[in-house]
Amino acid sequence: MSRYLSLYNLLSFSLWLAILVRLCILYYLVGPEFVSEGMAEFVSWVQALAVLEVVHVIFGLVRSSVITTAMQVASRLAIIWGVVRLFPASGASVAFSTMVLAWAITECIRYPYYFFALQGRVPPILEWIRYTAFIALYPLGAISEAWLAYRALPAAQFWHPYYALFLKVLLLIYPPSFYVLYMHMWKQRRKVFGRKLKRN
Repeated sequence: MSRYLSLYNLLSFSLWLAILVRLCILYYLVGPEFVSEGMAEFVSWVQALAVLEVVHVIFGLVRSSVITTAMQVASRLAIIWGVVRLFPASGASVAFSTMVLAWAITECIRYPYYFFALQGRVPPILEWIRYTAFIALYPLGAISEAWLAYRALPAAQFWHPYYALFLKVLLLIYPPSFYVLYMHMWKQRRKVFGRKLKRN
């Protein structure tokens, strides 16, 4: 099972690295308003792969909280599939680029961290980055996601009033959901660095 998880982490890292490189190239070549046209589909399928992470936790392959893992995966899927893919015009914003940037950098840190953790030797610098980069990346991602959902409201209202209501509810629960995930990461950070301080 360790081999499977190692391969999963390597594959996920490779896919998110490809997204990060593609984002930088498209942003430079066509500008932020057109980035989503060139990569929204690819990002949506790569993000869909993260459903396996919830499965991993449920079946005990990974020790983590089912609730926080499911919340993070569900929020991303709701935005990329239920907003950007459903209403492409909503992605014609710099917010799509900042959202994908935050996601991709986060995953290009997280998956190598998990890979090395499975080998029992995480480089100290990678551990520090893993539990520090989120301080800026989480708010950047959350604000970008919320802005894209807000931009989609007129199109959603035209498509179906109930779907617009769904997006409004999503926007209402975003702040408390973000708070839960953000505090979870701070708690993990204190636990990891607190343990290191005790050892020293």
